[in-house]
Amino acid sequence: MQTIEILKMAWASVRANTLRSVLTLLIIAFGIMALVGILTALDSLIFSLNDNFNSLGSNSFTIERKFQDLKRRGPGPQPKLGEPIDYAQAMSFVERFNFPSKISLSLTPTQSATIQHGDKKSNPNVSILAVNENTLTVKGFDIEYGRSFSDNELQSGASKVIIGTDIVKMLFNNKPETAINDDILIGNVRYRVVGVLKSKGSGGGSQGADRQVVIPLLNAKNVFDTKGQDYGITIGVASAIDMAQASDVASGLFRQIRKLNLNQEDDFEIFKSDSLLKLLEDNTVTIRYAAIIIGLITLLGASIGLMNIMLVSVTERTREIGIRKSLGATSKGIMTQFLIEAIVICQMGGLVGIFLGVLAGLGVAFAAGGHFVMPWAWITMGVITCLFVGLFAGLYPAMKAAQLDPIEALRYE
Repeated sequence: MQTIEILKMAWASVRANTLRSVLTLLIIAFGIMALVGILTALDSLIFSLNDNFNSLGSNSFTIERKFQDLKRRGPGPQPKLGEPIDYAQAMSFVERFNFPSKISLSLTPTQSATIQHGDKKSNPNVSILAVNENTLTVKGFDIEYGRSFSDNELQSGASKVIIGTDIVKMLFNNKPETAINDDILIGNVRYRVVGVLKSKGSGGGSQGADRQVVIPLLNAKNVFDTKGQDYGITIGVASAIDMAQASDVASGLFRQIRKLNLNQEDDFEIFKSDSLLKLLEDNTVTIRYAAIIIGLITLLGASIGLMNIMLVSVTERTREIGIRKSLGATSKGIMTQFLIEAIVICQMGGLVGIFLGVLAGLGVAFAAGGHFVMPWAWITMGVITCLFVGLFAGLYPAMKAAQLDPIEALRYE
């Protein structure tokens, strides 16, 4: 039999058993949907997280005090909990760090400030961020309205403020243009609004950035009680290639600033901006494997069901097979026809499952603040998987059909 004839016969047989074919198709579709849907959702969420981390400055790292308890039993030097990074240490680092970079110094005097404008007042849950000239750039903040602080305002500690979009909604009726050059009260201190930050949105857990106000670092030192508070140091480098060298230089310098002896462990940590994302990506590997296993188990059940249907089909069509063989059809042609029938059903189910899986995965991603990612890799994997499922489920029934004796088959009732 010619290949085109075999294909036509296989398709006609699938159409002749529509209900049975559709039920099998749906079993395969749900298996592929589970597989493609979960993997698509994971890829979309990771892409969203990666995008958010890039907006924070992917080529940057921070120096933080060690927060975990490092107490050790036994003899030898006993490491201690890291002391807060004070203003003198932070400024010493800025002056002595000679690696090409931008250094951000920041401080959060309080996260429970109350902001007031006229008769409107916020809840006491507003965060205040005090910054130097590099903080907004290194941390990936953009000004949507107005401007940033001038050098003179930063050096003099002027009472100027840049506000987040949530503050604009609460105090200025969501009209950022009216906030520029107007005054607000932070506690009992009056500040002039010079800019409005671009919204960070809810993706990646960054919604708190919209409910904050930004002031010059020296102003925070003058207005708030900053004694004993921990200053944040973030270093932005030009390229990811420079990250390792820059962090090594920073670590050595900060050990000197903290006056640590050679036998003392670091009482601070270097935290790279991409390390959390890498941790999340590593942890999703287990979820990926689980999704693949769940999908394959479902497909195994579908393939067994398909094999059963194909065996029933062989029994029902025994006389038909005998007639075809008596008219010259070869065992190879009969086997090919049954294999193609199984593959056609699987591929149709796979296409339905891929479509539903992409919709489900992207729906989950959008609900969680993700971005559209077309999962070409998982689509390809779904098509290939369906091909193998069809071959696996159809091989034995096809071989059984091909081995039928035409005389015995013609006698079958």
